[in-house]
Amino acid sequence: MRRRNRTLEIFSISFLDLVSCGFGAVVLLILISKPGEGEFSGGIDEARDIMGQITRAERLISDLEEQTSTVQGELSASKNLVGQMENTIEELNQEKSSAERAEAKALDDLEGLQLVEESLNRASIRPSSRPEKRDDEVGGIPVDSDYVLFIVDTSGSMQRIWGQVSRVMQNVLAIHPKVKGFQIMNDNGVHLISSYNGKWIPDTPSRRKNIFDVFAGWRSNSNSSPVEGLEIALQRYAKPGISLSIYILGDDYSGSSYDTVIDRLERFNTNRITGKPLARIHAIGILSGGTTDRFGILMREVTRRSNGTFLALPRQ
Repeated sequence: MRRRNRTLEIFSISFLDLVSCGFGAVVLLILISKPGEGEFSGGIDEARDIMGQITRAERLISDLEEQTSTVQGELSASKNLVGQMENTIEELNQEKSSAERAEAKALDDLEGLQLVEESLNRASIRPSSRPEKRDDEVGGIPVDSDYVLFIVDTSGSMQRIWGQVSRVMQNVLAIHPKVKGFQIMNDNGVHLISSYNGKWIPDTPSRRKNIFDVFAGWRSNSNSSPVEGLEIALQRYAKPGISLSIYILGDDYSGSSYDTVIDRLERFNTNRITGKPLARIHAIGILSGGTTDRFGILMREVTRRSNGTFLALPRQ
């Protein structure tokens, strides 16, 4: 068999392809690596700038938060100050209202006192140890009684002028500088203080004040007829040997009879031994809305027979 001789070629096409590919790869690496280094370096600088901006922004935010906190604290303090000022203004307004009410009450009390004093002066009230001859139209009211008893109409029409009623009673009691005891009941015989039923309320300045404080809120039904209360008062409190003045305050009389009632009351008020009245009965007519002259008709005769006086206060 004949051996073939093969010729070795160094620069073959495959070799050239390989060299070309290698050279191209090197060129490509060079091209890629150069721009990459510049971009990476520029990115670091930009990142540093951004971090610096972020840091400055955080500091600015922190400063703004501190300023906001300070402003909020000042605003809260201002609100508290405004609230305190509003409370102070409200308290001052309340004190002003209280002062105005006190002033109005004082003026009303003064007016009521002047009114009663004028009426009592017209009735020629003066201290006396014995009844004197009097004029049937006015008469004299002695104020030397040891005991004073009030009979008050507590009907709805009187409740509407309750403040005036209270002032008149206090002024009448004031013209008796010192008494051994006093009592208050309504026209039906119901006592203001039930625990003192049948007993006298001791007379002291503090006791007078406390009693009239209770009287200011007293609400008791009545029939606008002083007859029942007067009968109970005469039977329970009018006794021989004591000087008693009874004051009846009302604005109307709802009963139907005059003579029968007057005669019956006179029997209750007569001392069987001496034939004289056991108590002086006085009446004060306080005009209110819708009143008639029936109270005055009855009380004029009752007071006349018991050495008392009837006063009619003008409408307010």
